Amino acid sequence: MSDTEQQTLNLPSLIIVVIIVGLSIRYFFFSPSSSNTGSSNRGRGADPAHVDQIQQMFPQLNRRDIQWDLQRNGGSVQATTERVLGGRGLERPPPSFQPIEPPSSSIPTRPAPSPPKSSHPDLITRYNLAGRISAASQPEDGTPEEESSKPQVMWGQSKAERQALLQRRREDMVLAARRKMEERERQREKGKGKE
Repeated sequence: MSDTEQQTLNLPSLIIVVIIVGLSIRYFFFSPSSSNTGSSNRGRGADPAHVDQIQQMFPQLNRRDIQWDLQRNGGSVQATTERVLGGRGLERPPPSFQPIEPPSSSIPTRPAPSPPKSSHPDLITRYNLAGRISAASQPEDGTPEEESSKPQVMWGQSKAERQALLQRRREDMVLAARRKMEERERQREKGKGKE
């Protein structure tokens, strides 16, 4: 009779075995401490470097929206970028979402481009066109005729010729834009003088 008691399992011990097996499967296969970075990233929020990367690509996006989307998709920059480029946009985070603020060292990223502007305040200074402005301002009525009478070279034979041609076109475009801007300012001043 002792052989039959050892071979059969009663109902409570069977339930305990099923629970232990279920918990062990869950622990080994669905553990948040596994090598999957996406599941471990969900708990702590979005990586500030990823948020900065997306913010640089799409400056029109709100930082909070980017953090919410990165947290929802497990920190995948690619998925967030695809969502924005696909035209779907980013969902608004719920009011209860409190993003992790970036460290104070990454906040002044926007004012960084301003120092190059101060060293070259305008295109005339950058491309050294001050001499051409004074020369172009003297025969003001003759400039359009001179430009139309110049021979139009389509493309140079050597790299140096092409580079010189493109540089000259760029300078001409900057000077033409300056002339148009000055003409508009003169017209505005004339319009204000009449009123």
